[in-house]
Amino acid sequence: MMYFWHRFIESVIMKHRSWLLALAIAFCTSVFAQPKYEFRGVWIATVNNIDWPTHGNWNTEKQKEDFKKILDMHQRNGMNAVVVQIRPSGDAFYPSEYEPWSEWLTGTQGKAPSPYYDPVKFMIEEAHKRGMEFHAWLNPYRAVFNTKTSSIASNHITRKHPEWFLTYGDKRYFDPGNKEAQAFVVSVVRDIVKRYDVDAIHMDDYFYPYRIPGKEFPDEATYQRSGSKLKKDDWRRSNTDSIIRALSIAIKQEDKLCRFGISPFGVWRNRDQDPDGSDSKAGQTNYDDLYADILLWLKKGWIDYVTPQLYREIGDDKMAYEKLLDWWSRHSYGRHVYIGHGIYRGVTKETKGWANPKQIPDQIKYIRRNPNIQGSLYFSSNSFARNPQGWNDSLQNNYYKYPALLPPMRWIDNEKPWPPIVDRKIVNDSIIQLTVRPDPRNNVPIKYYVVYQYAMESHSETFGNVPKYISRMVTIPEGFEIKETLSSKHFSYRYVITAVGKNNNESDLSEIAILVQPDGKWSFYNP
Repeated sequence: MMYFWHRFIESVIMKHRSWLLALAIAFCTSVFAQPKYEFRGVWIATVNNIDWPTHGNWNTEKQKEDFKKILDMHQRNGMNAVVVQIRPSGDAFYPSEYEPWSEWLTGTQGKAPSPYYDPVKFMIEEAHKRGMEFHAWLNPYRAVFNTKTSSIASNHITRKHPEWFLTYGDKRYFDPGNKEAQAFVVSVVRDIVKRYDVDAIHMDDYFYPYRIPGKEFPDEATYQRSGSKLKKDDWRRSNTDSIIRALSIAIKQEDKLCRFGISPFGVWRNRDQDPDGSDSKAGQTNYDDLYADILLWLKKGWIDYVTPQLYREIGDDKMAYEKLLDWWSRHSYGRHVYIGHGIYRGVTKETKGWANPKQIPDQIKYIRRNPNIQGSLYFSSNSFARNPQGWNDSLQNNYYKYPALLPPMRWIDNEKPWPPIVDRKIVNDSIIQLTVRPDPRNNVPIKYYVVYQYAMESHSETFGNVPKYISRMVTIPEGFEIKETLSSKHFSYRYVITAVGKNNNESDLSEIAILVQPDGKWSFYNP
């Protein structure tokens, strides 16, 4: 009987092998094809001049030139967002009434750039010109990067309110249990959202600091003064919860479309600590050591996205990339998840896995298999300048070959813009001229326009979901003009233009079809 079934199945496969092969190809294409919506971001770290500006480069024009080159590199690689550290350590890369100018901008904390400019305003404008979101990255609690070597201005908050701070190792931190310190940090964030067109506020994994072996974080006096009946670990978590909730409220009060994202360490809890934890063996975790209950913040809707730092390789024996990715995808609670990739490890090739050119491509494939993961964020910018393992080439020529729209967050706002109005004409029988402007009925701020172009013979009902048909993305909200010479290679072309709002909701289609006539002249036709 087994032999019979074996022969029967074999005959079916042989008879339909072409169809099965086509099905397999279609499956692989659907799994690994570039999605239309995908977050593709890069961290640009300023602390200690890791990525920008270069240490010792305190010249305003050179800083601007270098930053534009960084954005151009990431644009070539297909990125659509940058996460830039604008408050690395109780200081600022922008004029602030709360905190002094950063030492990593001018060499001396409190010293303004000369010639004067506002780096955050400049960086936002340059990012938006390129169709990239700008996420303002702040460290919540770090106040002094190094107590022995850091430049500390006379008006730094540690000098004004020394009672708000605790020293741990060689750093000083805002005391997370101090309510006045919490309120100060919330005021700093509120000020940024109020004054700047940031797309998101982004905070990293340094809440309570990573443990120093043999040293306890010195907040016992604060705990005793609080009079809390909670156990100390629960009290610490409640402190972090309270500032996240307060930040969430402040951000949305200033701009309901501004997102709030957290980039935590990759492990919430290990499974041996909690049955709901991940299959991992992390020495420290968010919940137990950094006192950051990320899952609570997702459940409560206090944050809009999470970017777990999954900096280990596929198959790692302690914190395997693919296992943690799957765990976070199952614990997103309807919020966005962008995976943090440790591309910097590919520069040093510290393990065999990171010397493998397939490591980052395979990590991207895992993401695209999982519908609960919306994209990637890479640490950090300077690593790309070295093109480790040829990953820039892999992104440009394959995985990020076509542009991707940023995924909308429907729980924030679901209103899409009206389709743009398009005026059109043919010039000299061979040049199409399209004048695009926003519909006056719009109540939604326009972020950019998407121009789709394709030959009519390649048309399908789903063309609008195929990134390869995106001809360009134009970041001129007030409108623009296209002039393009038409080729006789194809019988006809079709252009479709959409508008994308600030929350990344895309409008309905504005369709223009162009057909060639028997006499060889171009004309418009509305199907």
